[in-house]
Amino acid sequence: MPSNQSPLGALPARFRRPRVLVVGCGDVGTRVARRLLPRVRVLALVRSAADAARLRALGVTPLAGDLDAPASLQRLAGLAPRVLHLAPPPGAAPQDARTRALLRALARRGAPQALVYGSTTGVYGDCAGALVHETRPIHPQTIRAQARAAAEAEVRGFGRAVGARVGILRIPGIYAPDRAGGARERLLKGTPVLAAADDVYTGHIHADDLARACVLALWRGRPQRVVNAGDDSRLKMGEYYELAADLYGLPRPPRVNRATASDSLSPLMLSFMGESRRIDNTRLKRELRLRLRYPGPDTGLLS
Repeated sequence: MPSNQSPLGALPARFRRPRVLVVGCGDVGTRVARRLLPRVRVLALVRSAADAARLRALGVTPLAGDLDAPASLQRLAGLAPRVLHLAPPPGAAPQDARTRALLRALARRGAPQALVYGSTTGVYGDCAGALVHETRPIHPQTIRAQARAAAEAEVRGFGRAVGARVGILRIPGIYAPDRAGGARERLLKGTPVLAAADDVYTGHIHADDLARACVLALWRGRPQRVVNAGDDSRLKMGEYYELAADLYGLPRPPRVNRATASDSLSPLMLSFMGESRRIDNTRLKRELRLRLRYPGPDTGLLS
């Protein structure tokens, strides 16, 4: 990759302040912005005045708009040559009208050079603990995973139609000690995990490593390429929370059998416990050349 196309090193004067549009600038999007600023001008779609003020204080340029109101997105066309799309699908529908509206808006005045979409490893469905490569056919089994799969198809079609270099990051469970709703919070609530005999493999990625992967995908990603954005760990869900408990000095979570799990776990959590897969991250490290700062939760849960 030519050095004058990377936000990770010094840029010649004529390439300074390239622009990136972040759609879905929550926790991970904000981490991406912090990595890019001030060498890159970061623009972010926002729905609320509070989000606009928060991002403006970081140096991000907020743009008022709502993915659920397509008419509000027209100004996004042509604003940035690189777009990072991290916004989740709406509601409980197997389609993603938000992604469709965004892509239509972006296509109004020339296509971006690169667009990266943050999807989920949930599109693979239950793999019975198998090691999953990007070439594996997807089989989404939940509504939210079906919506992500539909969005992936929209993004790929957009890339082919307008000649944009699009990339898809399939993301497992995101964690960080300072991330809301993390392992510490769950442990303090005493939420149980499955008994060892019923436990499932689940993937992870530290939020800071994911932010770095997003940046690299915007500049280094291959055209129309899918990349599993997971770390090196091969932990089952119960093992992950037991590891977190030990690191935080908290009691380990109780174990329950799958047959009785519905008595103490939400339908959403049960759906996560119905799928087991190990994620291969070879492309992440070879193609994007990401060197994980946190290869596993044993190094990342405290950092």
